[in-house]
Amino acid sequence: MREVKVKCASDFCTLGADGESSIHSVSTGEDKRCSSSSIKSTPELEKKYVHHVYDAIAPHFSSTRFAKWPKVATFLNSLPSGSLVLDAGCGNGKYLGLNLDCFFVGCDISPSLIKICADRGHEVLVADAVNLPYRSDFGDAAISIAVLHHLSTESRRKKAIEELVRVVKKGSLVLITVWAVEQEDKSLVTKWTPLTQKYVEEWIGPGSPRVRSPSARTLESIPETEDNGSEEQGKEPKQSVPDKLWESISLTSQSEDDSVISQDVKIITNQQEYFVPWHLPYHRAEVSGASACALANGLAKKDDKKGAVVYNRYYHVFCDGELERLASDIDNAVVVDRFFDKSNWCIVLQRTS
Repeated sequence: MREVKVKCASDFCTLGADGESSIHSVSTGEDKRCSSSSIKSTPELEKKYVHHVYDAIAPHFSSTRFAKWPKVATFLNSLPSGSLVLDAGCGNGKYLGLNLDCFFVGCDISPSLIKICADRGHEVLVADAVNLPYRSDFGDAAISIAVLHHLSTESRRKKAIEELVRVVKKGSLVLITVWAVEQEDKSLVTKWTPLTQKYVEEWIGPGSPRVRSPSARTLESIPETEDNGSEEQGKEPKQSVPDKLWESISLTSQSEDDSVISQDVKIITNQQEYFVPWHLPYHRAEVSGASACALANGLAKKDDKKGAVVYNRYYHVFCDGELERLASDIDNAVVVDRFFDKSNWCIVLQRTS
């Protein structure tokens, strides 16, 4: 088996040829984290429509991720010389090393993206955002750029914020950005598949929100900043999630179905759950064989007109004030700045104790 050891602090990740990874931690004491158990508890929705997708599209995705957002760059460049900065959900590592006077470490749930970072010489490891494998109080700053919206429950999103605060020192700053409901380009809504029901923790067993036809009513859009092309407007209506999806996940109970009907109007007018397509060109789709598997399992579909395999990515887009509300529940941190940038809600937290 081919192995790539991606080291960071006292941890490293072994990446096998099949794309599976194992995380080895030699940290001690109460701060020791078991990432494997955390991943086991990850909702199937995230495994199928976040983790597996980004592993499959990693090289193509990385080729589109090179421009640095000015507000993120400003934050990183404002940090004192010698600061140790954590990028949680670093993707292809485009922000790692941005400030040459600071030291950077990064982590991401995708072994394929982490390998790209490691090949570029960055200090990275595979890790779950809700269970960071770092000791408390080790960093001078942290960033989480376009990550929390991939977490499917409120408690997981809050836990991810708590983890960012935990790993930095008292007085340190944390920058978080998420996709927003409130969009600058309303036309993008036609490219997404809205979900009729929020994914909630109370569901029994693994599951996924249902989808509805986007033709019923115009919804709020979500951002496609730096993202790859999506379906054109005026084409055939979007299909529902493939039938094989229903074979691999659990459905809600009849009583829950009744509540869906009663809440449908509210969800339509306040849409926050989406599947967002990613078009992987045919000539790049079989690099790892992941696309063939996804097509066979009904987790991706072919678009012969565009010559691409289409993956759906899960997003929970944030409404105005939602990110601050989650952060306000954390006892040892305060929001010191908030702003709207490139159709994203952004906050800066400071750890207080």
